[in-house]
Amino acid sequence: MKQPIRKAVFPVAGLGTRFLPATKAMPKEMLTLVDRPLIQHAVDEARAAGIEQFIFVTSRGKGALEDHFDNNNDLKRQLEAKKKIHALELLKTTDIDSGQLLFTRQREPLGLGHAVWCARHLVGNEPFAVLLADDVVLAKKPCLRQMMDAYDKVGGNVVAVVDVPRDQTNRYGILDVESDDGRIAKVKGIVEKPEPEQAPSTLSVIGRYILQPEIFDELEAKRVGQGGEIQLTDSLARLIGKQPFHGVRYEGTRYDCGDKVGFIEANVAFALAHPDMGDAVHTALQKIIRK
Repeated sequence: MKQPIRKAVFPVAGLGTRFLPATKAMPKEMLTLVDRPLIQHAVDEARAAGIEQFIFVTSRGKGALEDHFDNNNDLKRQLEAKKKIHALELLKTTDIDSGQLLFTRQREPLGLGHAVWCARHLVGNEPFAVLLADDVVLAKKPCLRQMMDAYDKVGGNVVAVVDVPRDQTNRYGILDVESDDGRIAKVKGIVEKPEPEQAPSTLSVIGRYILQPEIFDELEAKRVGQGGEIQLTDSLARLIGKQPFHGVRYEGTRYDCGDKVGFIEANVAFALAHPDMGDAVHTALQKIIRK
């Protein structure tokens, strides 16, 4: 029987320099995607997959993330007094119970692998998920839930993957595939940002992972890789052959909200899919396009 995934790590220590000046005093993860900050989209996805503990790897100036998921009793009392029932229900979606929200610091920006390593004591000796808030997936069934379903079948390490144009392989971790049934690919290797002519495939890893705790033993060595950083991909590669490793083609559309154009595209897509505003947004967009 597979050990259940109860904990999720959210690496949120980045400075968000691509969104300056908006992120000068505000964490990039608090940028709003339609009606929720990016980090809440990630947390909501984790909740829908059954995650019970939420571990944030933060850095200086990220206090707004902690406040967002904490109780705001003054605001709650004001809403109750004004009988704003709908607003109160929305406020509840930001609550995470005491003991379920945990924080640790990444004191230096040493890479994704290092950020995950910083959470080792909070994760302990059990499998866990990693979600990058910059990567948002619009899907009927949440991306992590789809991965959980695959994990129940194959175990080991599981990553969410999508095919990318070959000329873009140098932007992503790329899988070397042993077998592929069109949904789940068995992995025999993984390369961080290979040039197109050297890429073993076009199957790219996005910011969703289910990992075994042995990854911490590999990350402990703090080997420097691509870009002078401690890459999660490099440590994953060293576990291949020791543990099962699969890539899952998720159903849905991924948006890169770490990029300004991708962030705008995500806002349009999520707004159009929103039950309360989709039609109005569609009409507004038609007006803009016709100008």
